[in-house]
Amino acid sequence: MKDIPPEQSLIEYPSPFPIKVMGANVPGFAEAIVQVALQFDPGFDPASVRTRPSKGNNYLGVTITVTATSREQLDELYRTLSTHPMVKIVL
Repeated sequence: MKDIPPEQSLIEYPSPFPIKVMGANVPGFAEAIVQVALQFDPGFDPASVRTRPSKGNNYLGVTITVTATSREQLDELYRTLSTHPMVKIVL
């Protein structure tokens, strides 16, 4: 992957960065996402998490807002979330 010079980045670091994660509406899903967020942003506030069940209540949307410090941090966070066994999709 080619590095993007900071002056060409669309994101100014550090900055709040929301990420929506979808998965099955099962016990522990939101908590698992919080644990991943804390790995990449030690200052992450679990109280800031927003959840929204799907219409049929089968899925849960979890929105986390992390403090983005670099493109590499965000790439690795997306990779970790995308490969988590409880996660269906990351937006």
